[in-house]
Amino acid sequence: MTTNSAQDPADYTRPSEKTLFRVYTFDLMGPYPLLTSAAAAGLHQALDSPSEWGQGFDGYSRRFGSSFGIGVVETTTRYSLAEAIKEDNLYYECQCTGVFPRLRHAVISSFTGRRGEDGHRAVSIPSLVAPYAGTFTAAYAWYPKSYGAVDALRMGSFGLLGYIAGNVSLEFLYGGPHSLLARAHLPIPTTAANQDTTQ
Repeated sequence: MTTNSAQDPADYTRPSEKTLFRVYTFDLMGPYPLLTSAAAAGLHQALDSPSEWGQGFDGYSRRFGSSFGIGVVETTTRYSLAEAIKEDNLYYECQCTGVFPRLRHAVISSFTGRRGEDGHRAVSIPSLVAPYAGTFTAAYAWYPKSYGAVDALRMGSFGLLGYIAGNVSLEFLYGGPHSLLARAHLPIPTTAANQDTTQ
């Protein structure tokens, strides 16, 4: 299923492999996944979840490692599946104006990717699968035995919401051509998508 929008630019150019790899590494171990993992670990520490991991530095470290590990699996799944099917699932700024059109664009972008030479939108299987790949791996690889498929589905759904929130923040918090996001995550018009933006 494909979707087209007046917000999609007509001059789409698929990003180079170098660009895709740079964005992957930024999403894998840049400042944002580290900060997100630290915040998630703090929240789970406050909720004492999982309770088997206890409190103090030991408990926090396990929760941080778990959150970061989920992110590694999620990000790697998203980018490797996208590479396998030649899908571009980078986030691009909306070509529109107004809060609601931009919000709609950010949400739709969370569930779609760009395919083909023209960059037409299609439902993104990598984006839908990735959050659950991360949480199912955690539930069966390092979470306590009391955790299972239901917990993985619940946590994966929160992960998907987090991905949507991330795209919304990319749309509304982008700080211009010299910001960290412009250099590393490329929330930029598609005409520049194939260029190396490190300066």
